[in-house]
Amino acid sequence: MIKHKPILIVISAPSGSGKTTIVKIVREKCPEIFYSVSATTRKMRPGEINGKDYIFVSHETFEDWIKNGKVVEWAKIYGEYYGTPKEPIDKALKRGQDVILDIDVHGKRSLEKIYGKDVVSIFLIPPSLDILRKRLISRGAESKEKLELRLKLSREEMKWGYEYDYIVINDIKEKAAENVISIIMAERMRRERILNLKELLENEN
Repeated sequence: MIKHKPILIVISAPSGSGKTTIVKIVREKCPEIFYSVSATTRKMRPGEINGKDYIFVSHETFEDWIKNGKVVEWAKIYGEYYGTPKEPIDKALKRGQDVILDIDVHGKRSLEKIYGKDVVSIFLIPPSLDILRKRLISRGAESKEKLELRLKLSREEMKWGYEYDYIVINDIKEKAAENVISIIMAERMRRERILNLKELLENEN
Protein backbone atom coordinates (compact mmCIF):
# COMPACT_ATOMS: atom_id res chain seq x y z
CA MET A 1 0.00 0.00 0.00
CA ILE A 2 1.31 3.44 -0.96
CA LYS A 3 1.63 5.95 1.87
CA HIS A 4 1.88 9.48 0.58
CA LYS A 5 2.79 12.86 1.99
CA PRO A 6 -0.51 14.77 2.26
CA ILE A 7 -1.28 17.48 -0.26
CA LEU A 8 -3.35 20.66 -0.34
CA ILE A 9 -5.74 20.69 -3.28
CA VAL A 10 -6.72 24.20 -4.31
CA ILE A 11 -9.80 24.54 -6.53
CA SER A 12 -10.39 27.91 -8.19
CA ALA A 13 -12.64 29.05 -11.00
CA PRO A 14 -13.99 32.15 -12.72
CA SER A 15 -17.20 33.53 -11.25
CA GLY A 16 -20.21 31.33 -12.04
CA SER A 17 -18.23 28.33 -13.27
CA GLY A 18 -19.70 25.78 -10.86
CA LYS A 19 -16.79 25.43 -8.45
CA THR A 20 -18.99 24.83 -5.39
CA THR A 21 -20.84 21.96 -7.08
CA ILE A 22 -17.64 20.24 -8.22
CA VAL A 23 -16.03 20.50 -4.79
CA LYS A 24 -19.19 19.04 -3.23
CA ILE A 25 -19.09 16.02 -5.56
CA VAL A 26 -15.39 15.45 -4.92
CA ARG A 27 -15.95 15.58 -1.16
CA GLU A 28 -18.81 13.07 -1.42
CA LYS A 29 -16.68 10.65 -3.44
CA CYS A 30 -13.52 11.18 -1.38
CA PRO A 31 -14.70 11.60 2.24
CA GLU A 32 -11.16 10.97 3.50
CA ILE A 33 -10.13 14.43 2.25
CA PHE A 34 -10.38 17.20 4.83
CA TYR A 35 -12.41 20.20 3.69
CA SER A 36 -11.08 23.54 4.92
CA VAL A 37 -14.00 25.69 6.10
CA SER A 38 -13.48 29.42 5.67
CA ALA A 39 -13.92 31.90 8.50
CA THR A 40 -15.81 35.18 8.30
CA THR A 41 -16.89 38.11 10.43
CA ARG A 42 -20.21 38.58 8.65
CA LYS A 43 -23.44 37.69 10.42
CA MET A 44 -24.76 34.15 10.14
CA ARG A 45 -27.64 33.82 7.68
CA PRO A 46 -30.78 31.73 8.28
CA GLY A 47 -30.05 28.04 7.71
CA GLU A 48 -26.29 28.37 8.01
CA ILE A 49 -24.38 26.21 10.49
CA ASN A 50 -21.33 27.50 12.33
CA GLY A 51 -18.34 25.31 11.48
CA LYS A 52 -19.98 23.83 8.40
CA ASP A 53 -20.84 26.74 6.13
CA TYR A 54 -18.40 29.15 7.74
CA ILE A 55 -16.58 29.62 11.01
CA PHE A 56 -18.21 32.78 12.34
CA VAL A 57 -15.97 34.98 14.48
CA SER A 58 -15.78 38.60 15.67
CA HIS A 59 -13.71 41.30 13.99
CA GLU A 60 -11.42 41.34 17.02
CA THR A 61 -10.78 37.59 16.78
CA PHE A 62 -10.10 37.71 13.04
CA GLU A 63 -7.73 40.66 13.37
CA ASP A 64 -5.90 38.77 16.13
CA TRP A 65 -5.59 35.79 13.79
CA ILE A 66 -4.10 38.01 11.08
CA LYS A 67 -1.64 39.57 13.53
CA ASN A 68 -0.49 36.18 14.81
CA GLY A 69 -0.34 34.36 11.47
CA LYS A 70 -3.33 32.16 12.23
CA VAL A 71 -4.90 32.57 8.76
CA VAL A 72 -3.16 31.33 5.62
CA GLU A 73 -5.04 33.77 3.41
CA TRP A 74 -7.64 36.48 3.93
CA ALA A 75 -9.47 39.39 2.34
CA LYS A 76 -11.75 42.19 3.51
CA ILE A 77 -14.90 42.53 1.41
CA TYR A 78 -17.47 45.25 2.08
CA GLY A 79 -16.13 45.67 5.61
CA GLU A 80 -16.19 41.96 6.52
CA TYR A 81 -13.23 39.60 6.79
CA TYR A 82 -13.07 36.26 4.98
CA GLY A 83 -10.18 33.84 5.25
CA THR A 84 -8.79 30.37 5.87
CA PRO A 85 -7.72 29.39 9.42
CA LYS A 86 -4.29 27.75 9.52
CA GLU A 87 -4.69 25.46 12.54
CA PRO A 88 -7.31 23.04 11.06
CA ILE A 89 -5.17 22.64 7.93
CA ASP A 90 -2.01 21.90 9.88
CA LYS A 91 -3.83 19.40 12.10
CA ALA A 92 -5.25 17.58 9.07
CA LEU A 93 -1.83 17.41 7.39
CA LYS A 94 -0.30 16.11 10.60
CA ARG A 95 -2.95 13.34 10.63
CA GLY A 96 -1.88 12.46 7.12
CA GLN A 97 -5.04 13.81 5.47
CA ASP A 98 -5.15 15.61 2.16
CA VAL A 99 -6.87 19.00 2.34
CA ILE A 100 -9.18 20.55 -0.26
CA LEU A 101 -9.86 24.30 -0.42
CA ASP A 102 -12.06 26.34 -2.76
CA ILE A 103 -10.32 29.72 -2.84
CA ASP A 104 -9.33 32.32 -5.43
CA VAL A 105 -5.96 32.97 -7.04
CA HIS A 106 -4.83 35.30 -4.25
CA GLY A 107 -5.49 32.58 -1.68
CA LYS A 108 -3.62 30.07 -3.84
CA ARG A 109 -0.57 32.32 -3.97
CA SER A 110 -0.61 32.72 -0.18
CA LEU A 111 -0.83 28.96 0.34
CA GLU A 112 2.06 28.35 -2.03
CA LYS A 113 4.24 30.73 -0.02
CA ILE A 114 3.54 28.70 3.13
CA TYR A 115 3.25 25.11 1.87
CA GLY A 116 5.27 25.25 -1.36
CA LYS A 117 5.13 22.15 -3.57
CA ASP A 118 2.58 20.47 -1.31
CA VAL A 119 -0.03 22.67 -3.02
CA VAL A 120 -1.72 21.18 -6.09
CA SER A 121 -3.74 23.83 -7.94
CA ILE A 122 -6.67 23.04 -10.22
CA PHE A 123 -8.49 25.67 -12.27
CA LEU A 124 -12.04 24.96 -13.42
CA ILE A 125 -13.27 26.69 -16.56
CA PRO A 126 -16.59 26.68 -18.44
CA PRO A 127 -16.60 25.12 -21.94
CA SER A 128 -16.96 28.65 -23.30
CA LEU A 129 -18.06 32.09 -22.14
CA ASP A 130 -21.17 31.71 -24.30
CA ILE A 131 -22.16 28.57 -22.37
CA LEU A 132 -21.38 30.37 -19.10
CA ARG A 133 -23.70 33.19 -20.22
CA LYS A 134 -26.49 30.67 -20.91
CA ARG A 135 -25.99 29.01 -17.51
CA LEU A 136 -26.21 32.35 -15.72
CA ILE A 137 -29.29 33.39 -17.70
CA SER A 138 -31.01 30.07 -16.88
CA ARG A 139 -30.64 30.84 -13.18
CA GLY A 140 -32.69 33.99 -13.66
CA ALA A 141 -31.21 35.43 -10.48
CA GLU A 142 -29.59 38.58 -11.84
CA SER A 143 -30.51 41.66 -13.85
CA LYS A 144 -29.06 42.12 -17.33
CA GLU A 145 -26.61 44.72 -15.99
CA LYS A 146 -25.34 42.44 -13.19
CA LEU A 147 -25.12 39.54 -15.64
CA GLU A 148 -22.88 41.54 -17.97
CA LEU A 149 -20.69 42.62 -15.04
CA ARG A 150 -20.33 39.02 -13.88
CA LEU A 151 -19.38 37.90 -17.40
CA LYS A 152 -16.83 40.70 -17.67
CA LEU A 153 -15.34 39.61 -14.33
CA SER A 154 -15.28 35.96 -15.43
CA ARG A 155 -13.46 36.93 -18.63
CA GLU A 156 -10.75 38.63 -16.58
CA GLU A 157 -10.58 35.76 -14.07
CA MET A 158 -9.99 33.24 -16.88
CA LYS A 159 -6.44 34.61 -17.09
CA TRP A 160 -5.74 33.14 -13.63
CA GLY A 161 -5.53 29.74 -15.29
CA TYR A 162 -2.03 30.45 -16.61
CA GLU A 163 -0.54 29.95 -13.14
CA TYR A 164 -2.38 26.75 -12.15
CA ASP A 165 -1.02 23.21 -12.34
CA TYR A 166 -4.11 21.76 -14.02
CA ILE A 167 -7.03 23.00 -16.11
CA VAL A 168 -10.35 21.13 -15.95
CA ILE A 169 -13.27 21.99 -18.23
CA ASN A 170 -16.55 21.92 -16.33
CA ASP A 171 -18.87 20.76 -19.10
CA ILE A 172 -20.59 17.77 -17.49
CA LYS A 173 -20.25 18.20 -13.72
CA GLU A 174 -19.83 14.48 -12.93
CA LYS A 175 -17.08 14.15 -15.55
CA ALA A 176 -15.34 17.31 -14.30
CA ALA A 177 -15.42 15.97 -10.73
CA GLU A 178 -13.95 12.64 -11.89
CA ASN A 179 -11.16 14.51 -13.67
CA VAL A 180 -10.37 16.40 -10.46
CA ILE A 181 -10.30 13.12 -8.52
CA SER A 182 -7.98 11.58 -11.15
CA ILE A 183 -5.58 14.48 -10.66
CA ILE A 184 -5.64 13.99 -6.88
CA MET A 185 -4.98 10.25 -7.24
CA ALA A 186 -2.07 10.85 -9.62
CA GLU A 187 -0.53 13.49 -7.34
CA ARG A 188 -0.68 11.08 -4.40
CA MET A 189 1.44 8.63 -6.39
CA ARG A 190 4.18 11.03 -7.42
CA ARG A 191 7.51 9.45 -6.50
CA GLU A 192 8.62 12.35 -4.31
CA ARG A 193 5.40 12.16 -2.25
CA ILE A 194 5.61 8.42 -1.47
CA LEU A 195 6.71 8.02 2.14
CA ASN A 196 7.32 4.27 1.95
CA LEU A 197 9.11 4.31 -1.42
CA LYS A 198 12.17 2.37 -0.19
CA GLU A 199 9.96 -0.32 1.32
CA LEU A 200 7.93 -0.62 -1.90
CA LEU A 201 10.91 -0.72 -4.26
CA GLU A 202 13.32 -2.83 -2.19
CA ASN A 203 10.94 -5.29 -0.57
CA GLU A 204 12.12 -8.75 -1.52
CA ASN A 205 8.88 -10.50 -0.51
